[in-house]
Amino acid sequence: MNPYVLATLLLGLGLGTTITFASSHWFFAWMGLEINTLAIIPLMAQHHHPRAVEATTKYFLTQATAAAMLLFASTTNAWLTGQWAIQQTSHPLPITLVTIALALKIGLAPVHAWLPEVLQGLDLTTGLILSTWQKLAPFALLLQVQPANSTILIILGLTSTLVGGWGGLNQTQLRKILAYSSIAHLGWMILILQFSPSLTLLTLTMYLLMTSSMFLVFKLNKATDINTLATSWAKAPTLTALTPLVLLSLGGLPPLTGFMPKWLILQELSKQGLATTATLAAMSALLSLYFYLRLSYAITLTMSPNNLNGVTPWRLTSPQLTLPLAISTMGALFLLPLTPAMTALLAL
Repeated sequence: MNPYVLATLLLGLGLGTTITFASSHWFFAWMGLEINTLAIIPLMAQHHHPRAVEATTKYFLTQATAAAMLLFASTTNAWLTGQWAIQQTSHPLPITLVTIALALKIGLAPVHAWLPEVLQGLDLTTGLILSTWQKLAPFALLLQVQPANSTILIILGLTSTLVGGWGGLNQTQLRKILAYSSIAHLGWMILILQFSPSLTLLTLTMYLLMTSSMFLVFKLNKATDINTLATSWAKAPTLTALTPLVLLSLGGLPPLTGFMPKWLILQELSKQGLATTATLAAMSALLSLYFYLRLSYAITLTMSPNNLNGVTPWRLTSPQLTLPLAISTMGALFLLPLTPAMTALLAL
């Protein structure tokens, strides 16, 4: 892609998200989300093969539906209450519609079916943008709206954690596994949103860090399915030794960073008297942990066949920048001791 076009599209992505962050009016928030969608579509379709075009079309239709629903909800709110401000969305009907629209935007279950299909059709770099940056603007709106109907959020959250766990069990494609991992993590964030927005923000930050690390590892190894992971030892032995730890961090095992948000969320749910919800969420984390362990096994305990196709990639050095990979991997592994500082910072 032409560097000037790429720079324009990336600036459009940044601008769309910033407009949504800064807006207090529903129309401007909607406009920011639309700019965001239109900026990423050429990035998704830049590889002109049918799978990428199909993924781009699915993404465009889904996002357009969600944006139309959001605009309809905000117009309904203005009609019922006379208010266009995001903070003053008070009527139950528009709040419910906004919650469902934003759930569709980020890919929460049960409106999640587009996410694995779209992510599978993209290259790893665009997939990284879709799984991280594209979640920020809808989450900014969810945090501001603060839906009063707690039942919807708990149903969405629990469904997402369960679907994210079950859906990833039988997958062999890494991008689909990361998509189901994303759905499960978003479920954890939505579960706690109404009780502790700052904890949702902390969980989102940790998710962005760990997911970025995994996408960059797969990009460095040029891996798209489980079998390709077997060549990792010869390409980057040190990184291959650390990757299973990042995967287990995504699963939420101590003493890794991913344990921090799950631990704090279960503690907060217990404080709110939602012991059953907390138990179901913890059980669903075991499902996700199973497919993270499958990936860990594939990357560490299997070796590539010693044929020409298997050996060739080992000799080719990757031009990828390794600094972002190093920073995100270290963050995904070693931030648990900073839990007291982070909770104090966010006043949890």
